[in-house]
Amino acid sequence: MGRTGGLTLTAKEQDCAEQLSRFFPQVRRVRIPVQVTALRGGSTILREAAVVEYGGPEHAIFLSTLPLEFDDRVRIEAIGEGRPAEASVVGVQYHEGRKAVAVRFLQGPCDWVVT
Repeated sequence: MGRTGGLTLTAKEQDCAEQLSRFFPQVRRVRIPVQVTALRGGSTILREAAVVEYGGPEHAIFLSTLPLEFDDRVRIEAIGEGRPAEASVVGVQYHEGRKAVAVRFLQGPCDWVVT
């Protein structure tokens, strides 16, 4: 079991993100605490703390409990790093009750993922 920034991840949870990362060969293992906000119309704000488990210049993969599906848009903000980045969901992997989400950054490479 690993622990990062108050979040505990079991091996099963990590496997979910790892399985999804196989479809994105340009990503590498990272550990970046973030805030993820679903960008949907309406007055309800859906937000959660997460950890980007795999990242690259164009993509990030994180575990999520938000109701995100393909083509949904999110804002990802690294805690204490860079500026927020908008992204679109390009992949979802379900595994043993957990969900890993892959997103593609919409404004080009995201500097806080690749540093």
